[in-house]
Amino acid sequence: MYLEGELENTLKLLPISVALLVGLCTLSYPPIAADPVQHLLPVFKNIEHKATLFFWMQSNPITGLTKDRASNVGKIDKYTVASIASTGYALASLPISVERGWRTNSAAYNRALLTLKFILYKMPNVHGWYYHFVDWSTGKRVWNCEVSSIDTALMLDGALMAGEFWHGTEVASLANQLYRSIDWKWMLTNGGHEKSKEVLSMGWKPESGFIKSNWDHYCELMLLYLPGLGAADHPLPKDCWDAWVRDAVTYKGLQTLAGGPIFLQEMAQGFFNFSGQQDNEGWNYAKTARNGILINKLYCNSLAAQNETYAEGYWGLNASDSPSGYSAFGAPFGPQDGTVSPTGVAAAIILTPRHAEQTVQLMQSKLGRKLDGRYGMSDAFNLDKHWFDKDVLGIDLGMAMLSIEDYRTGFPWSLMAKVPGIERGWEAAGFHSSVIDKSVEANHMVNSN
Repeated sequence: MYLEGELENTLKLLPISVALLVGLCTLSYPPIAADPVQHLLPVFKNIEHKATLFFWMQSNPITGLTKDRASNVGKIDKYTVASIASTGYALASLPISVERGWRTNSAAYNRALLTLKFILYKMPNVHGWYYHFVDWSTGKRVWNCEVSSIDTALMLDGALMAGEFWHGTEVASLANQLYRSIDWKWMLTNGGHEKSKEVLSMGWKPESGFIKSNWDHYCELMLLYLPGLGAADHPLPKDCWDAWVRDAVTYKGLQTLAGGPIFLQEMAQGFFNFSGQQDNEGWNYAKTARNGILINKLYCNSLAAQNETYAEGYWGLNASDSPSGYSAFGAPFGPQDGTVSPTGVAAAIILTPRHAEQTVQLMQSKLGRKLDGRYGMSDAFNLDKHWFDKDVLGIDLGMAMLSIEDYRTGFPWSLMAKVPGIERGWEAAGFHSSVIDKSVEANHMVNSN
């Protein structure tokens, strides 16, 4: 189902051949049964719905590759760069769109099939790992970017979600083929030159070889290591899970595992349900991520006297667009300039629902027209500099989309939990039952005034 006038207005902006194709695939269908979460604010439903619209409209109808970003207001953009991470979220959006009645099963299935066939049979890769940024119509590398381990993992996770949804079909077979094509040991050992290495490289470039940085400190890396540990062919050794560093960070009595952008706490949580579990290192990643989000809000509140954005009650320091370009803002160490990310706050709903609902509702009521566009709330804004982003970013929309659906039904989590490789990954990482401190959010309610 589309918001009144939205589909009609969007189709007017497209070439007639593409518009007809999209129109045929996006008719209104009966919605699924009522959500278990009855009180979800309409603004969150709108964010999720418009995110799926981005992934449908901004994926190339010939290749299935999804743009890294798109214009959210005004004229349609001429961007041609796709990201494999955004494409992974697009694949993940298809089962959600079917379940919510926003796409027919056949249209979504055919899109998934088209995308996976193009990735596997026409896109360049190195030992099963793919370039971060590619031309959305050819799949060829752009910007001299790296072959990216984390972005390949995001693409893989989205493919596995689609494969599990269409279990036993060609889509499932192709998703498994993509999974089995990845040479985990090559990325782990820097091509066999460092055989004792236990952490994955961040990537490789044909001009210079392996990137010096590794995935060796807590962040979103869990979405990379879990499928690697559970791979059917040459999986990562179990020791790899324990090899990356967990640096505890404490701020105002709350302990988390990393200071920095809010996505570090949220991205893996959208794919994997860490609630009620801890690994052999003794960490409950849902609890530490929850604390990290609360720290983000507390840190912004502490700067309210210096920044108009925070004084109005807004928070959500993230890697996002900003008045000075794409920047990585974070808490509790900064940097910050008054720029916050609405999708970063929206994605917090699975971990700190009251804080997320309060702040997103505030954004909607006070800034709605300045923020909202064809694909939902724009990527970022900064009241101190009177700046509102005109674009949305695929990975940020995808993160919010998964988090909202997880909060509503747990559907993405349930799909990922059924993937055999992911089941093996959980076991290899040593996860076992844990008691989450359910009072964490209640005990640290933050006064947003």
